[in-house]
Amino acid sequence: MAKFIFKLPDIGEGIAEAEIVAWHVRVGDRVEEDARLADMMTDKATVEMESPVSGKVVEVAGEVGDVVAIGSPLVVIETDGEEPEDAQEALAPKSAEVTERIEVETSDASDADDAIAVDRETARPELVEGRAEGDARGSADSSQAEGHKALASPAIRLRAKNLGIDLSEVKPAEDGRIRHADLDAFLSYNASAGFAPPGKARADEAIKVVGLRRRIAENMAASKRNIPHFSYVEECDVTELEKLRADLNANRGNKPKLTMLPLLVTAICRAVPDFPMINARYDDEAGIVMRHGAVHLGMATQTEAGLMVPVIRDAQSKNLWQLAREIARLAEAAREGKAKPDELSGSTLTITSLGPLGGVATTPVINRPEVAIIGPNRIVERPMFVSDGMGGERIEKRKLMNLSISCDHRVVDGYDAAAFVQAIKKLIETPVLLLAD
Repeated sequence: MAKFIFKLPDIGEGIAEAEIVAWHVRVGDRVEEDARLADMMTDKATVEMESPVSGKVVEVAGEVGDVVAIGSPLVVIETDGEEPEDAQEALAPKSAEVTERIEVETSDASDADDAIAVDRETARPELVEGRAEGDARGSADSSQAEGHKALASPAIRLRAKNLGIDLSEVKPAEDGRIRHADLDAFLSYNASAGFAPPGKARADEAIKVVGLRRRIAENMAASKRNIPHFSYVEECDVTELEKLRADLNANRGNKPKLTMLPLLVTAICRAVPDFPMINARYDDEAGIVMRHGAVHLGMATQTEAGLMVPVIRDAQSKNLWQLAREIARLAEAAREGKAKPDELSGSTLTITSLGPLGGVATTPVINRPEVAIIGPNRIVERPMFVSDGMGGERIEKRKLMNLSISCDHRVVDGYDAAAFVQAIKKLIETPVLLLAD
């Protein structure tokens, strides 16, 4: 018997340490070559560590949330052969072939924000646990029959735990992997057998704040601590804007379907040139405000890993259809953990919304070091007095939406923020201006 010391390899240029965000083995476990050992988060991405040898785990470096330096022991494995302890040199490159999943630059946008009207179902990630999906298909039935761990993503396991569902009792609809639809079917079947109780008490649990959630917490705290926020909210009549959107979709041909977001982005980009202090970043340590000419618009998007902000580069140079394609692409990439580092950094202004859950008004937290964040709220229908064209008024049913903005009062004055929102209001209430040259 020999001990193999697996040291944390160099997993990125300039990276000195990485945080343990998940263990896939425990002391005493038997692991095979290429089995997952741990997930490590750096300042750039989350990567998977795989075992270069087979054997028994006898030591691990720490607990979830601990930080390990590059080159330090991560796992000690007792092998069957006479593998020398310095075999790490030859075998480390295999473990370094990791899969980049999540860029960590996060937003200080409002909790659980979501890019407005982006369909969550079209971009729902199915995280793969274990080996390749092809392997999972071939071994799913035999694994469950032998009492092995059911095939399911971490999100599925967490939801099943919260619902009190034993995954071994859930039958997958396809390829042996349990998905949300399988949990829904399981709940529906069991509820139909009789009247289900309204719920049951869950055990208290302490959740360690690690990984992406820790970065979000740190950035939000820094934003609120360092930036004197103020918010401004205005009501906008989007009846005509919604009519324009419906007309464009009815005649779009093979173009992507328009949501409200591309229209709002277009309005923001048209208003920004007259308010350069809005599209800016503030380096408070250097005492410099950088007013940007191009609009690199951050789009707050909720994912299973946490809130992420993919960036629409040069939004001011894209038409409605190009914006629609880019918004859908970035939202899907973020939710599937495939967004590239440069797609998750460098925003100059952010838009954030809870979509149908948007409420009456929001006061979003600024995505530091930006100086403003815009939050469209839920569209509602209400009666309004409108001009009848003959000097009088009549009551009509209109579609209304509140538009919120939070600003850094060190850089943006209240008058400027209000004037900027009024400029956007004029554009979306007279939507033909969005299409004019």
